[in-house]
Amino acid sequence: MVRMRVLASGSRGNSTIVASAKTRILVDAGLSCRELMKRMKAAGEEPRGLDAILITHEHQDHVQGMAVTARKLGIPVYLTEPTHRAWVRWMTPQRRITYAEWLEQRKASVQRSGRSVQEEPEAGSGAQSAERGASVQRSGLSVQEEPEAGSGRLAAALEPDAEEKAAAEEAIAEAAREPERDPTSLPAVEYFRAGNGFRIGDIAVTPFTIPHDAVDPVGFVFEAEGVRIAIATDLGYMPSNVNMQLRGCDVLMLESNHDVEMLRDGPYPWSVKQRVMSRVGHLSNDAAGEFLARGYDGGAAYVVLAHLSENNNLPELARISAERALRDRMSLLANHLLLAEQDRPLEAIVL
Repeated sequence: MVRMRVLASGSRGNSTIVASAKTRILVDAGLSCRELMKRMKAAGEEPRGLDAILITHEHQDHVQGMAVTARKLGIPVYLTEPTHRAWVRWMTPQRRITYAEWLEQRKASVQRSGRSVQEEPEAGSGAQSAERGASVQRSGLSVQEEPEAGSGRLAAALEPDAEEKAAAEEAIAEAAREPERDPTSLPAVEYFRAGNGFRIGDIAVTPFTIPHDAVDPVGFVFEAEGVRIAIATDLGYMPSNVNMQLRGCDVLMLESNHDVEMLRDGPYPWSVKQRVMSRVGHLSNDAAGEFLARGYDGGAAYVVLAHLSENNNLPELARISAERALRDRMSLLANHLLLAEQDRPLEAIVL
């Protein structure tokens, strides 16, 4: 028996369980540990039965609960090395400092080396910059952390929602219990590379490169007991390598992120709209339908539409687009065309 259950799918968090009779894998952990545990238990999935966490890329809606969940369950995290490095950088961002702070650091460094200190302000503005920096310090303003550019974390610039607040409270509580713990510590890390297959228990995993604005994003094909399950979300378009990987699958989980007109008329800033519509953004309903009509081999028993935007899409629009594309393959309509949801788990697909 092979089983797939989508726990959450959307802009606020993504997580899916893929399981065989002997092995259970959590694909992405984009909800807080608390919420992941809650959803698994409600769906009849015992969290302690998980064998590993497998990560597609480092964006917050895919890794938010990764570290706490891995530590709580004592299970390894599988991801690419560039993704791991990007996540560590995100968890420990660099601080901006004023000129005055930099000057003090330089003085201290020179003094420790035993050399004399000579201030060398920048031409024309050094003294003024130092005074401004000192003024900022006297005013009590805190030094701000610089967010990582181009990472697609729109939520970081908005008021935190209930899920983010819960994740923050969870991290604070864990830090209070174990103040010396590094927030980037994991029980075990296993690296893989796109294109190189590996196994977790009795499940064969094939990672493949996808076009998205992360450092090393991947999709997956899972094989166990003669069943193939593919997960392909967070991709700006459908390249030939992804098209080939999605052939011969029994379950296909495919992104149908946005309706193009809703996105253009929606609330996002134009720069974000451009990112979403770009070739490293997200797959639209029309693009998903184009693949299902022309590039898809029609072999899956189940097609799951995933990562639907709450602001720029409607489930009915995603479904209509997919049904129109699949009209010549009637066996995939009705109960076999499913829509993953953000706020509740999808019924288990069992093959």
